[in-house]
Amino acid sequence: MKGFFKLMLLSFLGFFIAVSYIFYDNQTTPVNTKSIDKVKAPYQSFIYATGIIETESTNIPIGSAVSGVVTKLFVRTGQEVKEGDPLFSIDARDTKAKIELAKSKIKVADVTLIKTRHQYRIDKELHDQAPGVISKGKFLASVDELALVKANLALAKAELAFLNKELKRHTVYSPITGKILQCKIRTGEFIDSSRITSRAIVVGSNKLRLRVDINENELLRFKPKTQAIAFIRNQPNLKIPLHYEYTEPYVVPKTALTGLSTERTDLRVLQVLYSFDKPDFPLYVGQQLDVFIKVPPKEAL
Repeated sequence: MKGFFKLMLLSFLGFFIAVSYIFYDNQTTPVNTKSIDKVKAPYQSFIYATGIIETESTNIPIGSAVSGVVTKLFVRTGQEVKEGDPLFSIDARDTKAKIELAKSKIKVADVTLIKTRHQYRIDKELHDQAPGVISKGKFLASVDELALVKANLALAKAELAFLNKELKRHTVYSPITGKILQCKIRTGEFIDSSRITSRAIVVGSNKLRLRVDINENELLRFKPKTQAIAFIRNQPNLKIPLHYEYTEPYVVPKTALTGLSTERTDLRVLQVLYSFDKPDFPLYVGQQLDVFIKVPPKEAL
């Protein structure tokens, strides 16, 4: 009888623990959320747009004129480079072997030229001092042979010069002074020059600018050389005065959408380029900013 009561007590205790666990497990933990600071428009009448930071030179994907395996990498991401600095080199053993072969051909052509020149001098002396000993046809053949040997020597030297230039193409150099924005290439990787690679190395100048996309619905209100200010997103205290540079007079489809309910996926934009002085806070290539461009009120149009 006592065992029965113990069993009932344990059953009720287990049931109570299970119900308590389910009840407390369903309780949601309160989450402390911070509201996003909204940027206050600096102008009474304005155009709102988004801008992408890019380098003044634009981002330059580096390719290779020759195909092959990367044997050495000279740079890393974020490194400063000058125009003409080496970036990476391609395996050049085949070209070096061809250069040695071309040098051997030049030596053979030099020896052949010496031999042919000696024979030409003998034939010329006989032709000039003892007419009739050597026929005119044989003498002219000697002249032609000398010209042919000289041409072969020049051809061998030109081939060597071409191979030396080809050897230089196995090392890729920076086209500008700037910074390595991306470096995805690795030693031992095969580079195919016949197709576009996936931006293995990207170089850009140190000076930045802002590419602003203006909605096609706002084009009539936009005026070049008017005041414009960019803000770091969700940071209303971090603003950047902009200086108008130029407008690309070609309306293109918008590639970056903001997610607003009023924004269409088939929206087209006019791209305007602005420069700015380097601020005290950091900026990065590809960063998106909120842009406000001052315009006349709609009633004034």
